[in-house]
Amino acid sequence: MSDLILCECFARDGLQHEVEFIPTGQKIGLIDRFARAGFRRVEATSYSNPAVVPQFADASELLKTLPRVDGVYYKATCANTRAVERAVADLEAGIGANEISLLVSASDTHSLRNLNQSRADQWRRIEAMAEVARGRFRLVGTISVAFGCPFEGAIDPARVLSDVERFAALGVRYVTLGDTIGVATQASTKAHFGAMLQSFPDLHAIAHFHDTRGTGIVNYLAALEAGVTHFDVAFGGVGGHPAKVKYGGGVTGNVCTEDFVNVLETMGVKTGIDLDAMMVASEACEAALGRQLASRVARTGLSPLLKRVEPV
Repeated sequence: MSDLILCECFARDGLQHEVEFIPTGQKIGLIDRFARAGFRRVEATSYSNPAVVPQFADASELLKTLPRVDGVYYKATCANTRAVERAVADLEAGIGANEISLLVSASDTHSLRNLNQSRADQWRRIEAMAEVARGRFRLVGTISVAFGCPFEGAIDPARVLSDVERFAALGVRYVTLGDTIGVATQASTKAHFGAMLQSFPDLHAIAHFHDTRGTGIVNYLAALEAGVTHFDVAFGGVGGHPAKVKYGGGVTGNVCTEDFVNVLETMGVKTGIDLDAMMVASEACEAALGRQLASRVARTGLSPLLKRVEPV
């Protein structure tokens, strides 16, 4: 089994701002396909207010009928205490997710624009959410705009480390640094993750970068060199930032699953992903959205230099 853990984010981050509702059964089919292809973490849904994010009005229904693969963590995003309460209720009913995420912005202005709360208020909310969770889930703390803010510019790395420390104090052992607007460089990626892993060696660092300027994979490789083993990806590079906070010319998608896996495998880094199943899943994702997505590998195919295990 690979030491790398890839989280497939298509079904949550990828779909959250799709205008057309994707049928619940189709989502379930995609999520199950991802898990069986070898993704050991899968974003399954979000306990968002259906009036705000109608795409996930079916969160509990989806989880109720979603097949589970042993060893896979199915994540549900939680924006507030009410969302965690819903996650707990589903868990107690035997249908819940086994991982939930808690979100903070590294800048005050972004927090107000994106979360409608000051950073101080958001941290109070996170503390309440962690208390409601009561150790029932694997908690993932996410720090948005950790590498740069569209409103405030550069972010003090000391603030990011302070946020990591606050998550750790709440018992959160998985912490994501988000390059929300695609401004990270190889140098800043290595510096941020290097400092985090040195200061908090017991934590698992997760890279969640947007490919706004075509630097996502380059920076992921820098993160890998810094010791990061957890990466968020999305088929076709879908997803990104809420439409209500516009920047990056609308090009805010995630790192393409197909492209990053192809690069890693050609480097000899084993991902644990069934490559044939991945390519079939890629086609299914494009079919679900009814359009061509951003993956280069989806157009060209996997590298012909890859050593493939042929079926007997």
